[in-house]
Amino acid sequence: MDKRRRLSSSSEAGAHISFVPSSSVPSLSHRSLEPVVTPGEPIPAEPGCLRGHGTLMLDDGTLVATVAGVVERVNKLVSVRPLRARYHGEVGDVVVGRISEVGAKRWRADVNGRQDALLMLSSINLPGGEQRRRTAEDQLNMRQFYVENDLLSAEVQAFFQDGAMSLHTRSLKYGKLSGGLLVKVAPSLMKRLKHHFHVFAFGVSTIFGMNGYVWVSPDRSGGAAAHTPDELNDVSDEQRSGQQAAPATRDERERICRVRNALVALDARRVAISPATVAAVYEASLAAGLAPRLMLLPANVATIVEPALGVHGGGITAEIGDSDAPMDGGMVGMEVGR
Repeated sequence: MDKRRRLSSSSEAGAHISFVPSSSVPSLSHRSLEPVVTPGEPIPAEPGCLRGHGTLMLDDGTLVATVAGVVERVNKLVSVRPLRARYHGEVGDVVVGRISEVGAKRWRADVNGRQDALLMLSSINLPGGEQRRRTAEDQLNMRQFYVENDLLSAEVQAFFQDGAMSLHTRSLKYGKLSGGLLVKVAPSLMKRLKHHFHVFAFGVSTIFGMNGYVWVSPDRSGGAAAHTPDELNDVSDEQRSGQQAAPATRDERERICRVRNALVALDARRVAISPATVAAVYEASLAAGLAPRLMLLPANVATIVEPALGVHGGGITAEIGDSDAPMDGGMVGMEVGR
């Protein structure tokens, strides 16, 4: 009986969220041109526009949104990109993934997408940078490169016919990751950057994956000013020789935790994530005298995120109030000294 009541109540609730007639919708001339829309909200569009994903054309020709997200326009095509959705890759995107399966001539990696991405054996660098065709012996030695649960940084190379992403690591700045922390945030908040590998002045190295996975690790290169951006992620001599890096010190762990909490706070407040916004939250937490464990208290989150709202000239992807998600859920795993 209770189950029937719940079903009936849910059906009644569904009737209340149906699209309202256009006669009761305010005139488009009185509406804001803010790109963030909610389901059922009219979208200002020119006559003859093309309806894209996340939109619906009513009988009277009014274009309304079917999901909550950001309006995107490409010529006459109007679509809505959801604020909370799986990662939709593009060729050239830098991503951080986790190996989920070792197969024949390929690895499968979780990249926070609708399906796992594929890393082909021919798309990695051989030891010593050797350029040759892959042989049967290379297939037998695949587990010497990556095994299940290994973390790696890669670039989206192409797409297969079924929509799966093809990755490659044919660069010294891509490859296996260890000795750091993986943080998961909303992919829609990731800001496209010229360089997704960034070293902060306070000694923390980060990889801002467009798929919403951010890798945070201590900087062992001697500081951000010691290298050019193209050299920040070269494979170190320790990694080439197979030796394990030294464990992070207490100060390094504290800085990593502070950056991690800054990322989670930005994700909770729906603010665009970039090196500038992370640094703004980091400095605000230091100015407020907050320990890393106190940064995510509800009373402190709004205070430390406020300086990031003015970064990029107000270039915030979205800010739609407080998030109901737990703030401690952003940490995926600690990979120290693997």
